[in-house]
Amino acid sequence: MSTPPRVLTIAGSDSGGGAGIQADLKTMLALGAHGMSVLTAVTAQNSVGVQGAWELSEDAVRAQYRSVVDDIGVQAVKTGMLSSPGLVTTVAGLLADVGVPVVVDPVSVSKHGDRLLADDALDAVRNRLLPRATVATPNLDEVAQLTGLKVTDEEGMRRAADRLLAYGPRWVLVKGGHLPGEAVDLLTDGTAEHWLRAPRHDNRHTHGTGCTLASAVAVGLAEGLAVPDAVRRAKDYVTAAIEAGFPLGSGIGPVDHGWALRGDAGTASASREEFTDRPPVPAPSRPDRSGSDVTCAPGRR
Repeated sequence: MSTPPRVLTIAGSDSGGGAGIQADLKTMLALGAHGMSVLTAVTAQNSVGVQGAWELSEDAVRAQYRSVVDDIGVQAVKTGMLSSPGLVTTVAGLLADVGVPVVVDPVSVSKHGDRLLADDALDAVRNRLLPRATVATPNLDEVAQLTGLKVTDEEGMRRAADRLLAYGPRWVLVKGGHLPGEAVDLLTDGTAEHWLRAPRHDNRHTHGTGCTLASAVAVGLAEGLAVPDAVRRAKDYVTAAIEAGFPLGSGIGPVDHGWALRGDAGTASASREEFTDRPPVPAPSRPDRSGSDVTCAPGRR
């Protein structure tokens, strides 16, 4: 009997089941991986917002991580809600020698607009966590907080990606879902651009999209896919999950991972990609990351 890919999520709990650890584990199951978790915070959360959040101690986070990694082992890691400088620094230190792909979702604001990242943690994300990332997956709100750039068009996405790459991730996926028109994302390593476009579905039940996308990317990397292939498949997965999203409670409902488990065709192949090479963009020197993380061999820079 073969062992499925082992993927670890380091994130907060969403009591409503739409985002956070719950969305991560659902995604991993739907894509055939064995999901494991390190809980960083407990939230009281539902379809209308976050009513409370309680951070776990750094010792608790460290113990959970060592328990999983030292015994079971991991083939990819995804990070989500890390609300304080101490937690960000602790997790970045743990990932320094993990030796597998790391997907960093720099969660700062919930779908309902609730702050999930302290202002004084931004520097730790920029300077400690992003350098550990194989792929960083910020949305436009997170881009604005990390770079100071307010993105209003695709050229702005390119400028934001360049600024984020200067902090050290190997690849950046700037998610343009907040722009009007098609749902367009930009994946780049500074030398190649992959513009991923998908139809925008008339469905406001999109809670958990960011967690879902990042987790799907992590599963692909754990399977050995190259970064562009892992991201492309993740985009298709989340597009179909958005289309199938359902009302739950009186606010914004979750995306539906059940489409994959039911075998629904949905829009799983509806996205399209535009690929371009571009000359390197001058940027500040990046820190030496040799040995700090490992992407899948195909497509590694």
